[in-house]
Amino acid sequence: MKIGNSVFENYTYVMAIINLTPDSFFAPSRNDEYGVLKAVERAIEDGAAVIDIGAQSTRPDYSEVSADEEISRLVRPLELIKKNFDIPVSVDTYFSKCAKTALDAGADMINDVWGLTHDSDMAETVASHNASVCIMHNAKDKLSGDIFPQITSFLKNSVSIALNAGIEKDKICVDGGIGFAKDKEQNFLLLNNYEKLNFGYPLLIGTSRKSMFGGKVEDRLEATLESTRIAAKKGVLFVRVHDVKENAEEIRKVYEHN
Repeated sequence: MKIGNSVFENYTYVMAIINLTPDSFFAPSRNDEYGVLKAVERAIEDGAAVIDIGAQSTRPDYSEVSADEEISRLVRPLELIKKNFDIPVSVDTYFSKCAKTALDAGADMINDVWGLTHDSDMAETVASHNASVCIMHNAKDKLSGDIFPQITSFLKNSVSIALNAGIEKDKICVDGGIGFAKDKEQNFLLLNNYEKLNFGYPLLIGTSRKSMFGGKVEDRLEATLESTRIAAKKGVLFVRVHDVKENAEEIRKVYEHN
């Protein structure tokens, strides 16, 4: 897969979560323009291959902020990151207005938790900037029954939207949306069978410190690392995580033993 000037293949890469929100569920991941450069520098040193910045929390029961609020939170930090570091930057948004501003400011990819379906202009916006996209499964209501046909149908439809808009095939990855419209049992079912989502596009997975692991958020690192080991063994291309160093080390161990 291509993101910016980089090509990703044949490994499991770490996408570092850099939140620009005051309410993200894992407090240590929150940043602003004054701390973001140190956070990105540390992530790169710890093994991040992609930086993913988000200006809207999508934690359970989050309060949505507008595209303009997202823009006000992320533009300056994004400009600083692109000026100071040579690393692909993904922006987590489902608003095309925010995506356009971010891509104009140098972002390389849009990470859309609604898989190009929330905003009808999103796919064209990404395509017009020759950018990459991560398409995630989501739904307004909790899934029931066999989850895999529903998830793959959604993802395939979103990929068609992307291709029809002119987004290049090698700039698309897909995400099953663990923690979104799924209960705990479904989340683990999806994690342990993630390869079922493979229909010709690289996979991204996001399990980092999520509520599916139970307990307090600060105590979920080991469970996250186990999910990363599972993902690496399945050949998932990206893991999106808060704890870069620890996850990168687990991935390295998996590949050394395979």
